[in-house]
Amino acid sequence: MAPVQPQDTGLDREVYVVAAVVVVGVVMSILDTTIVNVALETLSRELSAPLDTIQWVATGYLLALATVIPLTGWASERFGSKRIWMISVALFGVASALCGLAWSAESLIVFRLLQGFGGGMIMPVGMALLMQVAGPDRAGRVMAVIGVPMLLGPIFGPVIGGLIVDNASWRWIFYVNIPVAVLALGMAARLLRADQGRADAGRLDWRGLLLLSPGIAGVVFGLSQTESQGGFGHPLVYGPVIAGLALVAAFVVHARRVPRPLIDVGLFRHSAFSAAALTTFLLGGALFGAMIILPLYFQIDRGETALTAGLLMAPQGVGAAIAMPVAGRLTDRIGGGPIVVAGLIITTLATLPLAFVSASTSYGLLAALLVVRGIGMGGAMMPAMAAAYAVLKGPEVPRATSALNVIQRVGGSLGTALLAVALQHEIASALPNGASG
Repeated sequence: MAPVQPQDTGLDREVYVVAAVVVVGVVMSILDTTIVNVALETLSRELSAPLDTIQWVATGYLLALATVIPLTGWASERFGSKRIWMISVALFGVASALCGLAWSAESLIVFRLLQGFGGGMIMPVGMALLMQVAGPDRAGRVMAVIGVPMLLGPIFGPVIGGLIVDNASWRWIFYVNIPVAVLALGMAARLLRADQGRADAGRLDWRGLLLLSPGIAGVVFGLSQTESQGGFGHPLVYGPVIAGLALVAAFVVHARRVPRPLIDVGLFRHSAFSAAALTTFLLGGALFGAMIILPLYFQIDRGETALTAGLLMAPQGVGAAIAMPVAGRLTDRIGGGPIVVAGLIITTLATLPLAFVSASTSYGLLAALLVVRGIGMGGAMMPAMAAAYAVLKGPEVPRATSALNVIQRVGGSLGTALLAVALQHEIASALPNGASG
């Protein structure tokens, strides 16, 4: 019986069609998150604004993402995943055009907030669309499809950003999204069914929204300030984090008392879902945390350009691309648990040697470690999500997708914050007499 199942659960044409539509939009939104980071110094110079102001171009986008994600489950059920996805992509495209036309730092920050509101829904709604079409039996392979842009985006984003900044106006960082958005909208209009994702959404949980969205935004904002404020001891860091956690805790209490909460915390009663959520949180931290440390190592210790640093990160993406299709098939065949454990072990073994690199470490050795690390992450992240979906019923998928995306976003913010603080500590220790600058 078991050997026949992979053939019975092969991905059919509809799944590939939906996957193609979703991946185009997801690639656009994820690449944009990291492309802009490379251009912050250029934006500061071109718009005559200090870096602490320009930093809000990135921070504001992240806050908008975090704020809107909890709403996606209810919105998909109420209006249909196709409609919400197309609205999100259209909003992202229009906001990208406005960002390219920005005349000041303040106008760019406002337009980036608008862009974040669109971008925050693209990933979770796209994931829900795919899972609803494929079903739990094919979750592994479907997550492998959506996982490629999730893991490659943070790696190739800096490369593309570096190419644009070095060879064209900074405005093209945003204009490049417009044709992709038009393509995604055209594909969605032709290929997606209008009723996909529709369900009995019930009334919007306004109280839950007013607790959860500001709570997540507070946590993400506080963590994002650790680098600029010198660590976790600054009130601008721990104040928003504590307030945000209090709001999230209040939401959990609220969600246990109402019949249709914004995010169903009852999903965490499934041990498989809880384990997948924890894994997603940790891997989000490992992926995005490394994205601040390793490029800085290549640029500061090794004297490479931003573009070269991005290219040197590419082996991790290659490893992930190799592992994901294999991990997806194995997940559908034997379950996600063993695959996730193997992926986590591989990721850990490949990450530990990075703590001992020096200014003379061979690039060949680093490339090999990053390939293996990518294999581990590609073998763990998507099977973890697939294991979560495997225990859910169809109507639970949209709100579960919102929960997993929230958890990954907070994990990525925490990982980035922790490694930024560690990096600052090492830099301060290396400077004579605690000098700074």
